[in-house]
Amino acid sequence: MITVVGLGVNVGDLTKQGEEAILAAAKAGKPIVCRTAKAKSYESLAALGVPHTSLDEIYEKSRNFNGLNKSLAAAVYALGDGTVYCVDGAASEDNSVKLLAKKRGGVKLINGVSKISEFAARASFFGCSYTAVSAYELAEKAKTGSLKAPLIIYDMDDRFWASDIKLLLMDLFGENAVVQYLYGSKSKKIPLYELDRQRVYDYSCAVAIEEKDLLKKERFALEDLYEIVRRLRAPGGCPWDRAQTPDSIKMNVVEEAYELVDAVDSGDDDKVLEETGDVFLQAIFFAVMKAEQGAFTLTDAISGICEKLISRHTHIFGKDKATDADSALSVWDQNKKKEKHQETFADSVNDVPRAFPAAMRAQKVGKRAGKSGLDFASVEEAVDALRSEIEEFLVARASGNQAEAAKELGDVLFSAVNVGRKAGIDCEKALKESTDTFARRFTLAEKLANEGGRDVTKLSAAEWDDCWKKAKKQLKGGDENV
Repeated sequence: MITVVGLGVNVGDLTKQGEEAILAAAKAGKPIVCRTAKAKSYESLAALGVPHTSLDEIYEKSRNFNGLNKSLAAAVYALGDGTVYCVDGAASEDNSVKLLAKKRGGVKLINGVSKISEFAARASFFGCSYTAVSAYELAEKAKTGSLKAPLIIYDMDDRFWASDIKLLLMDLFGENAVVQYLYGSKSKKIPLYELDRQRVYDYSCAVAIEEKDLLKKERFALEDLYEIVRRLRAPGGCPWDRAQTPDSIKMNVVEEAYELVDAVDSGDDDKVLEETGDVFLQAIFFAVMKAEQGAFTLTDAISGICEKLISRHTHIFGKDKATDADSALSVWDQNKKKEKHQETFADSVNDVPRAFPAAMRAQKVGKRAGKSGLDFASVEEAVDALRSEIEEFLVARASGNQAEAAKELGDVLFSAVNVGRKAGIDCEKALKESTDTFARRFTLAEKLANEGGRDVTKLSAAEWDDCWKKAKKQLKGGDENV
C-alpha cells in the first residue's frame, strides 16, 4: 500500500499521524517522496531529517494539467508498496493522488490542512460556496464553462501562469474586474489586467474573485441572461415582458433566426454577434415562462439537448462508425427514429414541422419519403415530372377554375423542389439567393429606366427588357444574357 501524507500549508501543519507514517517508512527503508520542495509546508518534512526525494523536476516540466498529474502518479506508482508520498495541502485535494488511487487501488490518505481552505480564509470567503481551481487545470475547466465567482485560482507559481490566467479570467469577468492577489500571508486588491505585473509568484500565490452584483458586471454568462429575463417578468418588472406568453412571442423566434441568417450572409461578425445574442434571448424567454408554469426549467432544456447530442452521435460517443458527413448523418437519422419511436417512413414524413418555410418543408418531406424507395431515379426524371405538372397547371388555368389552378401550381412548386433535391441543391437557400439577385437587378434596372426623367410606368416591354439586360450585364460584369 502507498500512503499519501498531506503536509498542509504552513510549517507545523503536519499532523502527528502523518509524521509517524513518514518516520515508519524511513525506518523500514521505504521510499519517501514529496511532490514539491518549494512549498512552505515542505519544511515540516525536511525538519524530520529523513532521506527523501522531490518530484519538482516533473512539476516544473509540465504545463499541461493532465500530463502533470499522470506523470506524478506514474512516478509514485513505480516506487511500489510502502512508499510515502507527501503533497502540500490536503492529500484528498491533490489530483495526482486521485489518479494514483485509480491506478493502484490501495492508497491510504492522511490529510493535512487544506490549501484551498487556507486561500479561501485569506480571501475572506466565509459562509459562501466557491470554486477553487489549480492553475494547471484552469484551461481545461474554462472549456467547460464551470468557472464562476466566487473563484480561487491557486498554484500561480510564475509570471507566465499569471499571464495565462489573466487572459482567461478577463474573458469571463472583464479586464477591469477587481480581484484579490494572494501572496505569502498577504493579500491586496488589484484590477485583473495587472495580475501578471506583480513582484512575487510562487506556490503561495493565488487570485480570488468575489461574486459581483448583476448590475455591476462587465461580462455575463447564460445564467445571468436567465436572471435578467426572470426579473423583467417578476412582479414590478417590465409591463411588456410580463404580458408576453409563449404564443405571443413564438414568431419572434422565427424573425430572430432569419435576422441571424441575414447577418451571416452579410459577413459582418458584429452583426452575427448581436443576432446570436438575440436568438439566445428568445430561447431563454421561453425557458423562463415555462419555469413559471412549472413545465420545465433551464436545466431541463440544456440537459435535453446535451442528452440528444450524445445519444444521436453514437459514432462519437458509442460504438457506431461514420467515415464521412453522409454516414454521420445516417447514424443521426437512425438514432432519431429510435428516440421518436418512428416505426414507419410516414411517421418521419409527418414529423417535419409545418411551421417551416414551404420550400424547406417540401425538400425535407421529399427527402424523408425518398428513403422508402418512392423517389425519382435521376434529376432528369424529376425534370420530366416538373414539365408534366406545368402542363397540368396550364390546363387548369385555361379552364378558369382558380382553385384547381392553385392546386396545380402547388404541384409545380413541389416538383421544382424535387428537381433541386435530386440535384443536391438546398432549395430554400437557392430561392432566397435568386430573390436577392432579382431585387438587386430590379433596383439597378429601375435606376437605368429613370435616367433622363422617364416614367418607368410608361415604359414599353421592350424598353424594360433593355434596362433589365443592361442591369444584368453591369452586375455580372460581363454577358448580359447570363
